[in-house]
Formats: sequence, structure tokens, C-alpha cells
Amino acid sequence: MRHRSIPGAHGRVRPLTLLGDTGLHTPCRDVTDFGPELAGLVTDLFATMYANEGVGLAANQIGVDQRVFVYDCPDDDEVRHLGHVVNPRLVAADGLEFLGPEGCLSLPGLEAGTVRYDHAVVEGFTMTGEPVTVHGTGFFARCLQHECDHLDGTVYADRVTGRRRRKLDRQVRRAPWRS
Repeated sequence: MRHRSIPGAHGRVRPLTLLGDTGLHTPCRDVTDFGPELAGLVTDLFATMYANEGVGLAANQIGVDQRVFVYDCPDDDEVRHLGHVVNPRLVAADGLEFLGPEGCLSLPGLEAGTVRYDHAVVEGFTMTGEPVTVHGTGFFARCLQHECDHLDGTVYADRVTGRRRRKLDRQVRRAPWRS
């Protein structure tokens, strides 16, 4: 049996970008250099995600303006999905729409009911430039949509409406991480 290193084991935990930072509402740039710096970014994303007990993390959540995200997320059947996508495109978000709790490392300690599709397909590349297609259902589909939104300059709070939005706005104003 081959032993592979744990993603992020050699990475650097970087500070998280929190709601209010303009970088979270700015679409990220495509990656053009698939070299060692990109590999280091992916490793740091994993390290930061694990240190903050997340299931996904986009590059702009650590202040990097590049279209990259990582994930280590179960689906509704508790099947673990582990990987990363460079220059992702959400090519399908369909099926049934579900209102479910959603949180974000850039809004620590908060969550709100957010509507997402129960099926998603993302196409992109690995850090070495190989094409990759990721299919997700249930909670993992939610994760894929959430991370693609980040890279397009959208946070889940932007999708929350009505009473839930007003409640979330109050919680954000009172959050200890708000300055």
C-alpha cells in the first residue's frame, strides 16, 4: 500500500479574509501559471481549511485573487470527496432545490438557510494543468456551488433573503470578528 501525504500537511495556515473585505465581492482572475507557486497555494488552502475545520475554501478567502478552491467534503451518503479545482466553471446546478443551513469560514460562527440545487458539476483543472470534472450531490453539491460563488465574488449571505437575511445581518453586526 502506498502512503500519500495528507493534503495541507506541509502547508502554511494563512489568515482568513472576513466578510466586509472587498476581495470577497470581486471576481477572481483565471490562473495562467501552473507551476510551483500554484502547488504551494493549494497546499496552503488545505492547511488553512483544516485548521479552521472547514469543508471547502476558495483562494480569495485567504486574500489571493486566483480561481482556485479546495474541498474535503462528504455528500449526503457520507462519501468523502477530497480535491481541488483550478479555474473552475460550474457547468451544471440542477435537480431539486433545497433550503439548508449554510456557513462559511469568512463568516465564522454564523449560518443561514440558503437555497441550493442538490446536483452540481464543476469543470476545471488540477494544479498540474490536467482537466478535471467533479460531480456532486447533496451536501457536496452545496459545497461546490458555494466555492464557485466565492470565486465569482459572491458569498452565501448574498443569496439569503427576507426574514433569514435580516436575522443574518443582525448576527453579522454583533459578531465579535466585525470591526
